[in-house]
Amino acid sequence: MNAHYDYKGFLHDLQKIDSNIKFLLNEPMKNHTSFKIGGAADILLLPRDGMQLAQIIQLSKYYNIPYFVMGNGTNLLVSDKGIRGLTIKTHNAITHIRVEETYIKAGCGVLLSKLANIALKHSLSGMEFASGIPGTLGGAIVMNAGAYGGEMKDIVAETQYIDEDGSIKSVKNEQHEFDYRTSMFQGTKKIIIESTLKLQHGDAHKIKQFMDDLNNRRKEKQPLDMPSAGSAFRRPNGYYAGKLIQDSGLRGYTIGGAQVSEKHCGFIVNKGNATAKDVLELIHYIQDTVKKNFNVELNPEIKFVGEM
Repeated sequence: MNAHYDYKGFLHDLQKIDSNIKFLLNEPMKNHTSFKIGGAADILLLPRDGMQLAQIIQLSKYYNIPYFVMGNGTNLLVSDKGIRGLTIKTHNAITHIRVEETYIKAGCGVLLSKLANIALKHSLSGMEFASGIPGTLGGAIVMNAGAYGGEMKDIVAETQYIDEDGSIKSVKNEQHEFDYRTSMFQGTKKIIIESTLKLQHGDAHKIKQFMDDLNNRRKEKQPLDMPSAGSAFRRPNGYYAGKLIQDSGLRGYTIGGAQVSEKHCGFIVNKGNATAKDVLELIHYIQDTVKKNFNVELNPEIKFVGEM
């Protein structure tokens, strides 16, 4: 742990707020990311709800300890050196769900796949596209996650969040400023607590058929049997990243334990012993090769965290 911060004082005050708060010290982040890569987080916290999350943020500011908020770690590459300060994980923490007519209100840490199944159970249509996206609701809203023609912007009605000053606020509809793989939350210290999704009544049998079809297509095309962080690059205008990488002859190209997936060139997979350094070197090599061959810039969709 980094002795630069007063973790002892922070944890003492935190436990005065809630003696049962869940936290882990020097926790290997490879256990909390879909890439199965990453050094230790100094402190990993699992808040009970949005109020406790706000208290953690306020206390971290009082002690001048940096913090990073994550969901299920499905689009993260964590440094081999780990993460200094606090890492706050909302998955398996802020997971309340309430269904009212055609609306679903849920905590930021709920998996999209779980919400899609709850929508199916209530014969609600609109979330089919999200049934195979591995992340949490909060992370999906931050990056306006999408697949097979659907995006979060199509279904998000309202979002409650913690502002930079620690106060709880909300935005509705267009105020989210959704665009391709981005929103008003991206690149800020705003932290989503919960969101309300607006769906529509549908036929459960047809909804399930559509979800099954999309999930089968994913299994056929994507390397779901290997650790990855999903699509490695954003789609460049007028192109497909995977096609550019494939046409550059990089299918299966490997650096250390990191490999361009042989199944889908838009994915970088961990062959079992990859380091963050391996993945970063492979990303840069892919970018340089595609730029040289096609004069197209590839921008990573993977989020880099920690001491790179």
